[in-house]
Amino acid sequence: MASDQSNNQSVERAISVLRAFLTGRPELRVSDVAKATGLGVSTASRLLATLETLEFVERDEVSGLYRLGTAPITLGGVALNQNPVHREARQVAQDLAAALGLGVNVAVRRGESMFYLLNFEGRLAPRSFVLTGQRKPLYATGIGKCLLLGLTPQERRELVPEASMQAFTSRTIVTHERLDQELGAVLGRGYATEVEELAFGRACVAAPIRDMSGAVVAAISISGPLSAIALEAREAELARTVIETADSISIGLGYVGPVHAAPAGRAGTA
Repeated sequence: MASDQSNNQSVERAISVLRAFLTGRPELRVSDVAKATGLGVSTASRLLATLETLEFVERDEVSGLYRLGTAPITLGGVALNQNPVHREARQVAQDLAAALGLGVNVAVRRGESMFYLLNFEGRLAPRSFVLTGQRKPLYATGIGKCLLLGLTPQERRELVPEASMQAFTSRTIVTHERLDQELGAVLGRGYATEVEELAFGRACVAAPIRDMSGAVVAAISISGPLSAIALEAREAELARTVIETADSISIGLGYVGPVHAAPAGRAGTA
């Protein structure tokens, strides 16, 4: 039992070292890792050395700084290739981004956050980094609003307490009363919009993706700078496109549309 506990602790420490690189700084000193994890400098150094031999981190020979290595990329690629939503959405999203020149993103819900499975950027919406693997708040994004459709109002309040709803801009929804109203509109029209609710100068239109049971399992968005997406003039066009794309992915996941009960008094008729 003691050996199992020791092994578990070693794994937890190693994972905490890797997570230290998720704070936004791409390269860290041993002392930075020790501070971020709460480990001693000698322990952090030993774990980094082990992770380096396994290619989970790599050390710059000149600066002595550590950064993530190639092993996490390999694991991430395998995980993505095994994900059914990613398999169905990847080519469709890539083609759509190329055709529109805008960004196309697909995400799923992980706890209280949305998690990007993939993103492609068209010529009008370039980025210097990838969104895949990043997490964003559900209530402040078009995709997140679509993902919240799968929850009841009470479940939403338990998942995202109002006290945790941070205002990223003056447009961010920060109350559940307002969020309920917004999600009612999303459900009615079949798509969500987000205009400068998470970041200034950006907007998107999104639609839910459903599996064979009809449950919302993911969502897809078309996004870009305000000047490129021109949402005020193109909302209807982009909404139609994102809904059709979401439907095609849903069909690939086995969704056949809502099941309607037979009208009363019709049962048994020829």
